[in-house]
Amino acid sequence: MKYIDNVRYMEGIIVEVSDGAVSIDFKGRLGFLKIPMRMLITDYPLEVGQEVCLNMSYVEVLSPIPNDKYISNLDKKKDKEVK
Repeated sequence: MKYIDNVRYMEGIIVEVSDGAVSIDFKGRLGFLKIPMRMLITDYPLEVGQEVCLNMSYVEVLSPIPNDKYISNLDKKKDKEVK
C-alpha cells in the first residue's frame, strides 16, 4: 500500500438478519453491506433495527494490471452459468 491508513468510524442499522448473514445500511447514505455472521462481534441476540459501527479505511487499487487468474476464474463461472 502506498498511502497511510486513514480509518473512518461509520455507523449503521441492521436491516436484515438471515441464517448466515447480516445486512447493514450505513447512515448518511454511505451504502449497504452484507457480511457473514462470523464477522460480527456481539454480546446480544441480533435484531433488525440495532445500531452497529465499524472502522473502515479507503480501498486502494494495488496494480493497474488486472489479475489474469481471477479474470479466467470469472470467465469459467460465466460459462457454467450459460450452460
